[in-house]
Amino acid sequence: MQERTITMKMKLALNENVELIEFEVVYSKRRTMAIKIDANGNIKVYAPKGTDRRTIGNMVSSKADWIIKNLQEIKSTMAQEVKREYIDGESFMYLGHDYPLQLKVNPELKKMTVRLSEGRFLMDTPVADGAVIRGGLEAWYRVMGAEHINARLDYYQSLLDVSPNRVTIRNQKTRWGSCSSKGNLNFNWRLLMAPAEVIDYVVVHELCHLIHPNHSKSFWNQVSAILPDYKARKDWLKKNGSRLIL
Repeated sequence: MQERTITMKMKLALNENVELIEFEVVYSKRRTMAIKIDANGNIKVYAPKGTDRRTIGNMVSSKADWIIKNLQEIKSTMAQEVKREYIDGESFMYLGHDYPLQLKVNPELKKMTVRLSEGRFLMDTPVADGAVIRGGLEAWYRVMGAEHINARLDYYQSLLDVSPNRVTIRNQKTRWGSCSSKGNLNFNWRLLMAPAEVIDYVVVHELCHLIHPNHSKSFWNQVSAILPDYKARKDWLKKNGSRLIL
């Protein structure tokens, strides 16, 4: 049976701060309610089919402190987002480290090339156009993402005794990784900007969904068995995710 969704609005208060929030309610065949807030501050409430609005509102109100604190943290993080210019000397992250961009413009070139060498992103480009430069960098991250993530998948899937059906590197706006009901794993190419241990956390997270297709206690126990410090890695991504942009 397909999930049904509705939109609700309500006011939440934290100390003297009152905030009007809007959230989507997703009804499905589940036994309990849960709240999720994505990296952009979008709120979803997952509820058993038939749950009335009053019950949902009461549950959301009971989580007011947690919701508002998370929204405030997301707003603060977004305010610190880097504004890109795509110019010579500008820094871009790779595996948690910043590397300056070194441009070499040659109008006679037919194809752009990008490589990481001697602590710099070296780019040979036919034009010094921001959109073109960004496109070249994204293409490089996608290629490197496929290589790095597939290598880490090979390592961890042997520890978990699982194997994904298909792996795709995608441009996901609000997710770092996902696992479909068919066992297909998707990863955000921007992960390649994060430290290697943070990438490993996302890889393990999605592989564990092949065993536990939920976020139950059993799921997190499985993640912890492979990465005992997963919470620190998860927190890094939550606090610094907005910096991982082109």
